[in-house]
Amino acid sequence: MAEVTLEQLDALTTEELRDRAFALARQKRDIKFFWDLFTHVTQSDNDTQDGWIGSLDATIDDAVALWREATGHNYGENEPLVRAAFIDYLLKNDKSPSV
Repeated sequence: MAEVTLEQLDALTTEELRDRAFALARQKRDIKFFWDLFTHVTQSDNDTQDGWIGSLDATIDDAVALWREATGHNYGENEPLVRAAFIDYLLKNDKSPSV
């Protein structure tokens, strides 16, 4: 079976990419993916550091909830960056058959 390709992923909508990347990151318990995405897309300040990420009890679901609250799925001018992050993550981590 062939792995997913860049062309297949690029043909998906941003929301489809988000769903796939978030599902994979949840499965892998990859908090780093969520944190990297969150910090690169949002305009956070140093006060954010004292919030959920500083807690040892932070979970993937907490990160997803925070992401949804912060972005509302409206990526604006950051959509190309978000799409690239989702595609890159899926290409590097998703070993399932094609889309």
